[in-house]
Amino acid sequence: MRSFTARLLAEVKAQAILIEKLRHQLAGHRAHRFGASSETAEQLQLALETSEIAAAAMTARMKLPDIEENDKPKRRPIPDHIPRMEVELTPGSDACAECGGRLRRIGEDVTEELEYVPGRFIVNRIVRPRLTCACCERFIQAPLPSRPIERGRPGPGLLAHVLVSKYADHLPLL
Repeated sequence: MRSFTARLLAEVKAQAILIEKLRHQLAGHRAHRFGASSETAEQLQLALETSEIAAAAMTARMKLPDIEENDKPKRRPIPDHIPRMEVELTPGSDACAECGGRLRRIGEDVTEELEYVPGRFIVNRIVRPRLTCACCERFIQAPLPSRPIERGRPGPGLLAHVLVSKYADHLPLL
């Protein structure tokens, strides 16, 4: 039984070697038939090595920062040269709705959206102060107004301008 297994194993090895030899010959024939006549295998190997070395050198020069999986990409802020129009949204009165205590400001949330007014761009800066009651420690904040794209930066005027420019005026989006 062992001699039969050994013979089968030797035959399988011989066939694997034959298959690899035939694949190598086929690749050589294809390169000869379809490749440029001036290209040789040595030239192609040298070109591959040089391109790998150049790619490694470029990667080392660029030194890309490591991005952790938990970090989300951050948006770039809207440039400072665009004029800003500030709107402050307050929750109403200066007294707590539950206990009637005095509200004090502990911070604020600022949302900026890019808006288009005919002929120029502006930034609507929406400030929502965070207030807390001195007695019952309840937090109060005005809700953010509805927006055409949730968590998006474009305002309704900018979206209308883009749509009209694209579909009515037949201008490219760029």
